[in-house]
Amino acid sequence: MGSDLPVLAVTPGEPSGIGPEILLKLSREHPEFRLLAVADLTLLRQAAERLGFDDSIIEWQPGKHIPAGQLACFPVKLASPAIPGRLNVENAPYVLETIRRAVLLIQAGHAEAIVTGPVHKGIINEAGVPFSGHTEFLADLGNVSQVVMMLVAPGLRVVLVTTHLPLLDVPAAITAEKLEDVIRITHDSLHRQFGITQPRLQVLGLNPHAGEGGHLGHEEEQVILPVIEKLRSQGMDLEGPVPADTAFTPPRIAGCDAVVAMYHDQGLPVLKHLGFGQAVNITLGLPFIRTSVDHGTALDIAGNGQASASSLLQATLCAQEMTGK
Repeated sequence: MGSDLPVLAVTPGEPSGIGPEILLKLSREHPEFRLLAVADLTLLRQAAERLGFDDSIIEWQPGKHIPAGQLACFPVKLASPAIPGRLNVENAPYVLETIRRAVLLIQAGHAEAIVTGPVHKGIINEAGVPFSGHTEFLADLGNVSQVVMMLVAPGLRVVLVTTHLPLLDVPAAITAEKLEDVIRITHDSLHRQFGITQPRLQVLGLNPHAGEGGHLGHEEEQVILPVIEKLRSQGMDLEGPVPADTAFTPPRIAGCDAVVAMYHDQGLPVLKHLGFGQAVNITLGLPFIRTSVDHGTALDIAGNGQASASSLLQATLCAQEMTGK
């Protein structure tokens, strides 16, 4: 039965953070997965030693079988030894290379989904690489112009129209074309990958009280509502623009399959309050499946064995479910 399970490529992320150890904990505590780490093999073995785990990691190359319950590693070399809790700009290219290699493994048919650990955007930018996050980087690797960031917690899905932008830049970035693309991609993904026959989406306004009839802003009347009406006329089940301060009440959440938020901190604080440690970050619109943890690198506890693998477990479960196996 184990051979029928999908191979999930896992990138642990920042080597000085908690990514390596939570991957090892996941592999040890949940032998029901077929996991292929895309990482430095020595890094993983050193982390296993700190945790007191037996070194049962196997080096993998294309053509080798990956059994369930056995952590395999496709080796990518660090530039410099990683010290838990201590960022090193020399290793920033390594982090990006693990993601690139994971995508190549998917494209070559060696894995069926990517699960990503936390990265440290600041240190990658300090290395001279413009990097705003996994979502945008994977869009480039997947050669797609538009992807959608979705976060999922028990009982709630939130997608973002804009992602990692300063608040000052958000209104200009919400165009009719972008909003329509986000809604279409979300609707299609909920249907294809989540098995929802007729997805119901709640679309938020940008301004307080959804603009209050133009008294608190015009984006709702000029951009958001026309897109909603256009897509409704094509058969989509959309509600909005909905004021963000009432959108997350239990009846409204229960009445929709996803909330479309206009910017990062409009929807994600509520989701993380409801499900921190259990939430999953999913990139919709890619030509492959990608899920991720909902937390950062946690440098302050890296290496001491305290980090929980709960979010990584949920991301792995979600990736496996999305493969349909």
